[in-house]
Amino acid sequence: MTQSIKINSFIIKARTSGVLGYFSKTTDSSIIEATSNTGMDFVIIDMEHGPVTTETLKHHLMACKSSDFLSIVRVDSYDSNLIGKALDLGANGIQIPSVSKVEQVKEILNRSKFHPEGARGVCRFVRAAEYAHKDQYNYFKDANSNLIIVQLEGVDGINIFEEIIKFTGIDIIFIGPYDLSQSIGFPGQIDHPKIIETIKNLSKMAKEHDILLGTFCDSPDDLLKWKKLGINYLAYSVDIALFADKLKELNNIRK
Repeated sequence: MTQSIKINSFIIKARTSGVLGYFSKTTDSSIIEATSNTGMDFVIIDMEHGPVTTETLKHHLMACKSSDFLSIVRVDSYDSNLIGKALDLGANGIQIPSVSKVEQVKEILNRSKFHPEGARGVCRFVRAAEYAHKDQYNYFKDANSNLIIVQLEGVDGINIFEEIIKFTGIDIIFIGPYDLSQSIGFPGQIDHPKIIETIKNLSKMAKEHDILLGTFCDSPDDLLKWKKLGINYLAYSVDIALFADKLKELNNIRK
């Protein structure tokens, strides 16, 4: 399956029934491989807050490809060299945190797309190009279908939402609910009416421009709440936390 077909199928599912994934902070690629068989649609490998090195990332992405699990890498910033490196290693998409300016969106697209859509550094001798065994022109074209996800985490980002949704090449806008609640003045209160109303308005604008909206959740109730508000790209908790929660649940049963 080509990159473009895989991404297109993912986008169609997101728009129709929604997609569900999780954040990964593990350094063990077997966990990535094991979770690919659980019905989850994607994994976000976290290089912003997680301990993942580029060497570990390579193995995580190999595990994803072997099980046809859609891989997204959250890099550390909009101007990070990790954008090109993650895509060279074979990530299906990138997620960029703390976007707050239109100029940053332009830089993200420039770093993640080949000509004529951007100026990403060119090297065919990388994993994504099958180490130069893939036809170069097909590779360049296919690579430009990579998912580009920008993450807005505060009022500054929300204030430029209407400008961001007009950019060609941005597939998903991810809203960080906890950071948004703090930025608005209600830290941690992600159920506050002002937070809900803000996200409702963003969801409406996103639909009008055919852009998918995403967010983070860490409880079944929140998952259903955000989905009802029209958010179709949902990242549920973190692999290590999910594992620990399950052990606590088993321990409570024992008691």
